[in-house]
Order: sequence, then C-alpha cells, then structure tokens
Amino acid sequence: MSANLLQTHFELFGLKPAYDLDREALAAIHLDLQKAVHPDRFAGASPQEKRLAVQRAAQVNEAYRILKNPVDRARYLLKLGGVETDEETNTAMDPAFLMEQMEWRERLDDVRASADSGALLTIAGELEQSRRAMHRQLGGYFQDGGDEALQQAAGIVRKLRFME
Repeated sequence: MSANLLQTHFELFGLKPAYDLDREALAAIHLDLQKAVHPDRFAGASPQEKRLAVQRAAQVNEAYRILKNPVDRARYLLKLGGVETDEETNTAMDPAFLMEQMEWRERLDDVRASADSGALLTIAGELEQSRRAMHRQLGGYFQDGGDEALQQAAGIVRKLRFME
C-alpha cells in the first residue's frame, strides 16, 4: 500500500482535476479504493502498517466526500488554484442576488402561513433552477481556468453556500 498522503484528492482517485465529474464513476473508484485500503485487510500487519491503513482509509473517505459534492469540489479546485473562497470573512454579495434571496424567503414565509403546497413546490423548483444555473456557470469558469474566471467561481461558491 502506498503511503503517499500528500497527493491531491483527484490524484488519489486517478482523475484529472475538473469540476465536471461522472458521479457513478467516482462512486465506483471510491468502492475500489475502499476495498484496497480498508484497515481490516491489514489486521495481521505491523502497528505502523495498520496506522497507515487507517490514515489511508480516512483520506479516501474525505476525498470522496469532497469530490462527490459539487460545491465542496469547487472549493477544493479553487484552493488547488490558489484561490480561497473566504466565505466566513468575504460576505460581499451581488445586491440583485441578495434581493432575490429576500424575496424567496418572504414568499416562503407566506407559503408557511397559507400552507399552499403548490406554491412551495413552485419556489423549490425556482431555487433548484437557480442552483443549477450557478453550477453551469461554475463549470464554465473552471473550463476557462484563468485568474479572473477563478475569482468569479469563488463568488459563485459563496452564493451557493449562502443558499445552503
């Protein structure tokens, strides 16, 4: 078992760094890696090999958790590109985006008061459509890959985190 704990999540999974990933292929690779590094396979190994197996299994699980989630994957790609999203400190948002969020929240409050399930489904559909549009934008920014595109991608990630 290789003990290289310094490789990127993409390298660990044998993938090129990219925003758009095949989730089924990712899951299959995860399963194969889990089988290969599961600590039970090293029950008769030395204490050091057992510890490395536990570390490797944890690394595989953490990498999979990040790569399977599009927003976490975007944050990770940005970090690899030297761009931090700084969600905790950079709270500047596009005023139109914030207004849209406020309108959705007001509409949700109205729906709760009226118990109108049809209106709730409409709002949920709008939110999902907006979220998907942002994910498409992220894909384009990561394909571009330039510094300005990565900064734009960081802004989209902050918006998606805000929506979550």
